Amino acid sequence: MPKETEKIPTKIYYDPHSVARRTKQIAYEVEQHDKTAMLTQILNNNSDKQTVIITKSKRKADEINVYLKTQNINSTAVHGNHRADQLETAAKAFNEGKLNTLITTDMILQTLNLTNIQQLINYNLPSEQKQYFSRVILLKEVGTSYLFVSSDEQNYFDAIEFVLKQEIPQEEVKDFTPSPLSLKENKQKEKRTKPRHRKMKAKKETK
Repeated sequence: MPKETEKIPTKIYYDPHSVARRTKQIAYEVEQHDKTAMLTQILNNNSDKQTVIITKSKRKADEINVYLKTQNINSTAVHGNHRADQLETAAKAFNEGKLNTLITTDMILQTLNLTNIQQLINYNLPSEQKQYFSRVILLKEVGTSYLFVSSDEQNYFDAIEFVLKQEIPQEEVKDFTPSPLSLKENKQKEKRTKPRHRKMKAKKETK
């Protein structure tokens, strides 16, 4: 696969306080190797929602799309390797409800004219907060932004909360069980690390 070369547009909508006021945001603690399983469970729990999934690379978008199709989920991936007419076709199908799940990258997301995003899943957290807010602003006061937070992305998550000046609720996904590897890693991590700047509160179960 070609190396990811997409660059984020410099002109974005960066209004974190507005985003915080009008957008529902939910965070999930999940390790990288469990993200696809959690994603599938969320999509199955909310199969009637128009969903956009944002990844850090074209390769990851394609990998997720291939897997979701094996789970009979109506999805497609669009990124910088696709022609303009292919991007337009995917956006049109999404807006008309013929396509439920669209997987893409930050750069392409900003070029698509999507009008009915009900769920925005941040499969990978961006290293810069501005990129996150440029994603969430597209929800246009409706829908939910889900953040998948792995241990190696905790600093990115903390930075987003710092700019928001508020905590993002953390929940658990209904019917999702972390893999044995994740449970083992979490136990080891608890032994060798100090508590984070804010401890995980009692989590609510969400669909």
